[in-house]
Amino acid sequence: RPDLAAALRELRAQYEALAARNLQAAEDWYRARCARLHERAARSQEAVRASRREAGECRRQLQARLAEMESLRGAHQSLERQLQELEERHSAEAAGLQDTIGQLEDDLRNTKNEMARHLREYQDLLNVKMALDIEIAAYRKLLEGEETLFNTGSVGLSAPNPLPNPTYSFQPRGFSSST
Repeated sequence: RPDLAAALRELRAQYEALAARNLQAAEDWYRARCARLHERAARSQEAVRASRREAGECRRQLQARLAEMESLRGAHQSLERQLQELEERHSAEAAGLQDTIGQLEDDLRNTKNEMARHLREYQDLLNVKMALDIEIAAYRKLLEGEETLFNTGSVGLSAPNPLPNPTYSFQPRGFSSST
């Protein structure tokens, strides 16, 4: 029996030593594992912080871009309105100018017709004047001929009341001219 108790004690001592070593190994493994996990967690936390900073920066850039885009959209709409107003104004001006051109062309046509009418009237008057000039010249020749005849025939006669300028009655006859 003493051998058995000593063997049991020895077995128990070995088992307790093995259990202590296993416990120590488990604790070391646990501490190493926890240290690695803490280290990983710290790295992950730093990565998360960096990602959050980057996400925040991206959000700020996105907001800035959105504000810039809204500003540009407003400027674009304003320019579109201005362009449309300019096109409408130019269309109205072009229509007004076309109306003015039409009126001026009508005025030019009327003026040309009036000038042609005046030219015809002038030509008619010129023809009448030329005919009258010819008739006046003919009457003048006739009168000069009668005057010379009268002067040569009355040299011996003395008139009691001689007229310095003898007057003749002249009645023009109707004249029609054709152009």
